[in-house]
Amino acid sequence: MWRHPSKAAGPLSVAADKAEIRQSMANHLLYSVGKDPLNATSRDWFLAAAFAVRDRLIERWMQTMRSYYDQDAKRVYYLSMEFLIGRTLGNSMINLGLHEAFRDAVSDLGYDLDELQGWEVEPALGTGGLGRLAACLLDSMATLDLPGYGYGIRYEFGMFTQHVEQGWQVEAPENWLRYGNPWEFPRPGVIYPVRFGGQVVEYRDAEGRTRHQWINTEEVMAMAFDVPVPGFGGRTVNNLRLWSAKSTREFNLRYFNAGNYMEAVRDKNESENLSKVLYPSDSTSRGKELRFRQEYFFVSASLQDILARFRKSHGSFDMLPGRVAIQLNDTHPAMVVAELMRVLVDDHHYDWHRAWDITKRTCAYTNHTLLPEALETWPVELFERVLPRHLGIIYQINHEFLNDVRHRWPGDMDVLRRMSMISEDDDRRVRMAHVALVGSHKVNGVAEIHTELMKSTIFADFERFEPGKINCKTNGITPRRWLLSANHGLAELITHHIGADWVTNLDHLRKLEPFAEDPEFRTRFAAVKRVNKVRLGHIVEQRLGVDVNVESMFDVMVKRMHEYKRQLLNLLHVVSRYNRIRANPTADYVARTVIIGGKAAPGYAMAKLILKLINDVADVVNNDPLVGDKLKLVFVPNYNVSTAEMIIPGANLSEQISTAGTEASGTGNMKLALNGALTIGTWDGANVEICEEVGEENMFLFGLTAHEVARLRRDGFDARKALDDNPDLRQVLEMIGGGYFSPDQPDRFRPIVDTLTVAGDYYLLTADYADYCATHLRADELFRHPDEWNRRAILNVARMGKFSSDRTVREYAEDIWNVQPRLEPALARAGE
Repeated sequence: MWRHPSKAAGPLSVAADKAEIRQSMANHLLYSVGKDPLNATSRDWFLAAAFAVRDRLIERWMQTMRSYYDQDAKRVYYLSMEFLIGRTLGNSMINLGLHEAFRDAVSDLGYDLDELQGWEVEPALGTGGLGRLAACLLDSMATLDLPGYGYGIRYEFGMFTQHVEQGWQVEAPENWLRYGNPWEFPRPGVIYPVRFGGQVVEYRDAEGRTRHQWINTEEVMAMAFDVPVPGFGGRTVNNLRLWSAKSTREFNLRYFNAGNYMEAVRDKNESENLSKVLYPSDSTSRGKELRFRQEYFFVSASLQDILARFRKSHGSFDMLPGRVAIQLNDTHPAMVVAELMRVLVDDHHYDWHRAWDITKRTCAYTNHTLLPEALETWPVELFERVLPRHLGIIYQINHEFLNDVRHRWPGDMDVLRRMSMISEDDDRRVRMAHVALVGSHKVNGVAEIHTELMKSTIFADFERFEPGKINCKTNGITPRRWLLSANHGLAELITHHIGADWVTNLDHLRKLEPFAEDPEFRTRFAAVKRVNKVRLGHIVEQRLGVDVNVESMFDVMVKRMHEYKRQLLNLLHVVSRYNRIRANPTADYVARTVIIGGKAAPGYAMAKLILKLINDVADVVNNDPLVGDKLKLVFVPNYNVSTAEMIIPGANLSEQISTAGTEASGTGNMKLALNGALTIGTWDGANVEICEEVGEENMFLFGLTAHEVARLRRDGFDARKALDDNPDLRQVLEMIGGGYFSPDQPDRFRPIVDTLTVAGDYYLLTADYADYCATHLRADELFRHPDEWNRRAILNVARMGKFSSDRTVREYAEDIWNVQPRLEPALARAGE
């Protein structure tokens, strides 16, 4: 029987009596769901279970919030456009120490808990690593008893659902709220106006000081929905507050009575579009403006709420940096800098320099990309029309900042141009990363190599200007979801041998190292992996109709589809492997099952074409009788947190093959290694630090380094020469470009080949290809020796302690936020 360890003793650390849980579920089935047990479905029982768990969250949630007031705690506000939180039922039961009791209670009712959990629709509030990191950090803040709040948008449809039709990605709305969300609490009393447009009037006050008033604006209302976030052990339950857009004018009766029914609700529909969809397509000017408005909507509502909570206990905003830490997760919330300045200067008449000091000491910024095209910028024209006062504030911040730069480097116009918040190129744009960087007291990268490249490339001038401001906070993952919950068998095996302390202190996994030399432990470890592979094989067969060999190496690449992540490089190797098998089908090959998953942005044509190529290659490979089960290729559609929890525990090999210097960190590499997969990867992102921890001998690293990539691009890379030197690669590209995998349209994939030849191969696939293929041969050779493979896999698990999000959050708390864990809550006033 799988038994979850629990945290230190507390009111919720002992599993509740299953009879009490059965009664609670029966009550909720009747009074909350409105169903009789005689005709209740398993979905009805899921809701009853969710409400029963929620009951046990609420008291601790209220006590946590009260304690923050009682202790006048400094609070952390984590602002993120994405929170990819995954399913909540299982995670909450585990964190509250109730999983076993609920499983028994549900079984007594005649149901299987896994079946009930399957009814939970995953909130579509993110796309990938950015949102998953945010969710992990919230989990760790609560587990570490830190006063942490999340702020985001309650997207009605969120990220799209990905279907594959004839090999092509087809997007459908992700209507995750169709049946309601049992975990959220609507707060109709927590509603704030958010303004757009209008004009700015300049005037002088009674003391002759210049003031500004933002007038004649249009308004949208932001209404709060709260989601409790329990830490492990249930001591602390923090809050995730999501904003939903509501119109100030629900209905125009005059238009309705005149028969103009569409016009009667036009204002309502336009206003509420702000929280309809995560990342509306920016391929049109209307889509760009909607996304711009979304970001300010989220920032304005969150800041109003933060300041309202602050003002309940404090009179002067001079105390704000001592009681509030605002963390900007990427550039999407960067408007906080201008908005806080507007509130302090315009609404509360603070002196500019005093307001700037408060703002800068309150805000901190996390950068997530080194790609210049991914650093968010907005047209000045759009700012002028939608947020005219904020543009004026940014102009003034920029003027003051560039004056300081000018004093540091007199006469250097190039450095002024590079550091300005306004790009003066063909169309003038506001550089939001510069706004966030200048307006924050600390700026962090998310891996050591990423941080060093920030300092030496995109933000080199800023590092020279304020040395030490840019620091590293390497990403992490929560072991509660990504091992304890996702991989029951491995969690139980670990706990049996080293105890349960690893759940809240992942460094304890080091105690596993001696067991890597224990043949019996390696056998049990291998048995757990095989069970997970069998489960994954069944899922692949059920969803895709492909029968895979569970004795084969499960070679997994699951992440957002993007050229820099190089799913295409993986595919080139698959085609090369296919050619070798066809050329000599009787040879002794290590069987491979290559599993790929990930979504392409709807407007990203090349990523979608690569996805189509994956499916067309799979169709050929999987149906070739000469190949059989020596090689299979599957693309798993609609990759999300729940799918990741099924795929990752079954992986043998983890593909982390981005072009060196492009991936900020990555967290999939951490999840897969923690679950016992060996990494094949480049010297990029957190791969470098994983290598430092687990040892290069326990990974398969290959390819150019970031410095070699930079030098090759600077000196000029000749992709055609790389093809001339590699007949294997030339054959692969001729097959792809010549229609071997697309006989119905032979030139379909010619644009892919052209990016690697005519366009110069910007992401250097052809430069890394030979080393990549040779490294796969090394992996094949090791897989022939399963005992040694398992020994190295165990060492990977044992040495992953650094990559807990608990460590990440502790570093933020100590170095950036200056916050302390709360004390045990005392009863006081409730709610906010």
